[in-house]
Amino acid sequence: MNDKARDENSQPEMLEGAKSMGAGAATIASAGAAVGIGNVFSSLIHSVARNPSLAKQLFGYAILGFALTEAIASFAPMMAFLILSVFR
Repeated sequence: MNDKARDENSQPEMLEGAKSMGAGAATIASAGAAVGIGNVFSSLIHSVARNPSLAKQLFGYAILGFALTEAIASFAPMMAFLILSVFR
């Protein structure tokens, strides 16, 4: 009887722990997005250094790359909040 009562009490605690771990794992995508944005602008600097006459066109491509990378990064907090709020 004592073991059964302990198992029933630990179920909500395990679920809370799993939710926290899942939300933390979902936010790791922010680090990947930061690396991606760094790569975009690093490539922009290298490209403009090689061919300065294309700077305006390359800057447009860099902003597009930044926007797409940042869009992926916005999914990380969304998934974290989804994990924390849906699973009860």
